[in-house]
Amino acid sequence: YGKKAALIEYDLESEDSIEQESNDNELELAKNAKSAIMIEASTGKIIYEKNIDEQLPMASMTKMMTLLLIMENIENGNLSWDEMISTSEHAASMGGSQIFLEPGEKMSVEDLVKGICIGSGNDAAVAMAERIGGTEQEFVKMMNKKVKDLGLKNTNFSNACGLDDDNHYSSSYDMAIIAKELVKYEKILEYTGTYEDYLRKNTDNSFWLVNTNKLVRYYQGVDGLKTGYTSNSGYCITTTAKRDNLRFITVVMGEPTSVIRNNETVAMLDYGFNTYEVNTLVGSNQVLGKTKVMLGEDDIVNIKAMEDINILNSKVGTKRSVTYEVDIDEVKAPVKVGDSVGKIKVIEDGKVIMEVDATVVNDVDKANILKVYFRNLMDIMKGTV
Repeated sequence: YGKKAALIEYDLESEDSIEQESNDNELELAKNAKSAIMIEASTGKIIYEKNIDEQLPMASMTKMMTLLLIMENIENGNLSWDEMISTSEHAASMGGSQIFLEPGEKMSVEDLVKGICIGSGNDAAVAMAERIGGTEQEFVKMMNKKVKDLGLKNTNFSNACGLDDDNHYSSSYDMAIIAKELVKYEKILEYTGTYEDYLRKNTDNSFWLVNTNKLVRYYQGVDGLKTGYTSNSGYCITTTAKRDNLRFITVVMGEPTSVIRNNETVAMLDYGFNTYEVNTLVGSNQVLGKTKVMLGEDDIVNIKAMEDINILNSKVGTKRSVTYEVDIDEVKAPVKVGDSVGKIKVIEDGKVIMEVDATVVNDVDKANILKVYFRNLMDIMKGTV
C-alpha cells in the first residue's frame, strides 16, 4: 500500500463553485433577519450568508451547546440515559420556558433531554448542567471551552439555557457549527424531530410537551433543531432538514415575528433542496487499501475513511474534477476501529479542500513476542526483509 496512495481521479457532475457562490451572494432569502446562514451539514459548505459573524443574543438556541455536552458525557460513560437526576432549588427556579420541575424532583436523563429538545425547558437544561458540571457556572466554563475547541470566534456563554445577559452572545455562523456537531447524534434528532410527547407519564403530574419548532410538523424533512426568543434576541431558530442524503442547517437571528422566522427559514431550505445535491466521493465502509501493522496479531490491515466524504454540487451546470489522496502513518498494534491512522485529502484545482481521518477496518491486537519472532524469521527466509 505504501505510505501514500496514488492520486485517484473522480469526476463529479456539478456547477463551477465560484459561479454558484456569486449567484448565492445575490440572494435575499432572509431579508428581515439581523443575521442568517445556511450550510450543508456533511461538508460545512456555506450556501447562503448574511452578517454571519455579528454577535447577537441567541436565546434558547444556547441549549444546542448544552445538548452537545450532554451527548459527549453520555458517549464517554459519565452519564447514562436512565440515570435519575435530582432537581436543585436553582434549577427549579428558572423562569421562561420550562417543564415545571419541583425542587428535589427526580427525572431520568432521557426525559430531561426530551424536555430540552421538545419543550425547550430552562429548568431541565440547568438540572443537566449541574449534574455534569457540579454547578451551572462550572458547566458554563465547559461550554466556553468547547467554543474554543471548535474554533468559534463570536460566541460566549454565561448560562446554560439562554437567558439574556450582556456577556451571552453568538453568531449565526457559530450556531451553525455547533448544530453541525449536534446533528451527528441520531438520538438528538429523534427528540428534536418529535412534535409532541409526554413527561411523567401515568402520573397525576403528566406533562404534555409540544415542540416549539412548528416546522417539524409542517415542512418535509425537518427534524430539528432549536428555537429561541426573548424580547432582547427577537425570534431565532436553528433548523435542520434532510431529504435523501442531503442535510441542510439554517440559522436566522433577530427576526421580528415567529411567522417571518419560519417563512424565511423555509425560503432558505426550499432554495437549498431545489438547487443542490450531495455526491459521495468516499463511503465510510469503502476499503481504500491496506497497510502494514507493526507488532500486530495481523501484519496487514485494511484502511477506510472515518466518515463519508461528500461533495456538494449544483444540480445543473458544468463539471468539476475532484481527486483524493490517502496518506497513512506508520501503524503500530494495538489499533482499533476509530483510531486515526492517517489522512484522506480531497483535492480540487490542485488545492486540498478537505481532510478526513483514515482508520482501520478492524481491530488489531498486539502479537505475543513468539509470534513476532517467527514472523520475522519467515520474512528473513523468504528474503522479504
